[in-house]
Amino acid sequence: MTTAIDSDQKLHLVFGGELRDLDGVRFRDIKNLDIVGIFPDYASAQAAWRAKAQATVDSAQTRYFVVHLHRLLEPPAP
Repeated sequence: MTTAIDSDQKLHLVFGGELRDLDGVRFRDIKNLDIVGIFPDYASAQAAWRAKAQATVDSAQTRYFVVHLHRLLEPPAP
């Protein structure tokens, strides 16, 4: 059974945490990741990402990311 999401619904996840080092994307403690939220479009996800990134600017090893959930839920047809 395949379920397609509404093509106008572009879900995005914003999350972050402290990295082990600045050369990669491996988190120091994945159990304590900061899940900011799921947003209905890229613009609102980017605004949330920007706010969290700005709030943690003094912590060089803390990074936040935007994940395009809609691409995972509905990958392009082959």
